[in-house]
Amino acid sequence: MAGNTANTWSAPVASGPLEAGVRVPGSKSITNRAYVLAALSAEPTLVRRPLDSRDARLMLGALAALGATTEPGGENVLVRPMAPSGTDPVSVALGNAGTVARFTPALAGLGSRPVLFDGDEAIRRRPIAPLLRALTELGADIDDGGRGAPPFTVRGHGGIAGGKVELDSRASSQFLSALLLAGPSFGSGVTVRLIGGAPPSEPHIAMTLDLLRRFGAAPERSGTEFHVPPARLSCPDYTVEPDLSTAAPFVVAAAVAGGRVRLEGWPEETTQPGDWLRGLLTELGQGVELDAGGLTVTGTGSIPGARLDLHEVGELTPVVAAMLCFAEGPSVISGVAHLRGHETDRLAALATELSGLGAGVTETEDGLEITPAPLHGGVFHTYEDHRLVMAAAVLGLRVPGVLVENPATVGKTFPGFTGAWGAMLA
Repeated sequence: MAGNTANTWSAPVASGPLEAGVRVPGSKSITNRAYVLAALSAEPTLVRRPLDSRDARLMLGALAALGATTEPGGENVLVRPMAPSGTDPVSVALGNAGTVARFTPALAGLGSRPVLFDGDEAIRRRPIAPLLRALTELGADIDDGGRGAPPFTVRGHGGIAGGKVELDSRASSQFLSALLLAGPSFGSGVTVRLIGGAPPSEPHIAMTLDLLRRFGAAPERSGTEFHVPPARLSCPDYTVEPDLSTAAPFVVAAAVAGGRVRLEGWPEETTQPGDWLRGLLTELGQGVELDAGGLTVTGTGSIPGARLDLHEVGELTPVVAAMLCFAEGPSVISGVAHLRGHETDRLAALATELSGLGAGVTETEDGLEITPAPLHGGVFHTYEDHRLVMAAAVLGLRVPGVLVENPATVGKTFPGFTGAWGAMLA
């Protein structure tokens, strides 16, 4: 039976094949992009079913500091656009939210006041220097003390000129998305040419382009060059899809424990990287059925080993790695070196914690090698990383005694995760 102490959660064990229905909250990635575009729009936007979590609240707080206003109402949030609000200095609290740290500095450059950006120690270690350099070249006034990391100050001068810029976005596709989202509000728009190699997570780039179009912008792409002309943004009503990456542990639960799990509201068409799981589970021999109401996964009781390049869907790595600890043969995950710059070094954390419970997991330069072995209970440290809480929950389905340290960190994307997980097993 699952239980909680002040700092740990006992991940519940499945007593038999699952038979459950789950609805996860709104997508964090879509929510925060929609909030940014709503703040830049010419009229208010009603954002329906957005995620309510730590990162989403940090984004709303940042936008409020920059002159936008928000009015929660039931499941929805009304966002009123940024408006001139004086010249006195303000601060933006980043916490450990990468989308807030990367998407909002450009907005500060559109205002007329100094804005100090700072957050947790972890956010000070996450990469952002290439984005700050690009914004400076486009006309923003940024003082980072030469650190290329928070804390930094953006001094607003009433606008950003925009134009052409080269960007190394290999560490995070959010650098590119940040420029594209703000581009319609730059004086001459923005043209970004990627250098140094492909950024990770192509689906998130497609998501950004899709939301720009929904809000009335006209982004263009030609290979590694992106152009967003100036535009008057408007989207009076926007509905956020369920978060398919947050759904990942529930999707793989049927494969690990057997039985059937239905994910309500899974979209038939989406740009979210989590949709890749449908193809993966099919390849692994599980039953997968998508209809107008959602996705149903039926476990077959066995999982083969696999070689997976997760470069485009790296955020799924913790949950996928946990699932592969129960495979019938060795597995290799590659293409995810960029995960070393997320909430923690996810590759090192996964290798340490999965191995600590008996799995044979070793780091490679850009991924993990996983050799299944008998697993046992113990403390699973989460390093203030929400995805590691989800990975530990997957392990607990078949391993008694998995004690998840600091489960509250999952509130970054799904505050009700442990309750929903327990309800799935009830």
